[in-house]
Amino acid sequence: MVLKVILVIAVAFLVYVFLFKKSREKEINKKDEMITDDMVECPTCKTYVSKKEAIVSNGKFYCSNECLLNK
Repeated sequence: MVLKVILVIAVAFLVYVFLFKKSREKEINKKDEMITDDMVECPTCKTYVSKKEAIVSNGKFYCSNECLLNK
């Protein structure tokens, strides 16, 4: 009787691990993709800014309008 209970618990644990391990790995991979962002240097003030937030002019990335105007 005790052996059957231990066997059922072991099988339930294995099912849990196999079903939910893949979903946790997918969440981790999604978080890694969201974190990546390239940083570029502003040619005027030499600070780094995210490419998503930078102002692009003539192929150069500027951190603000002031730096863009003070080329």
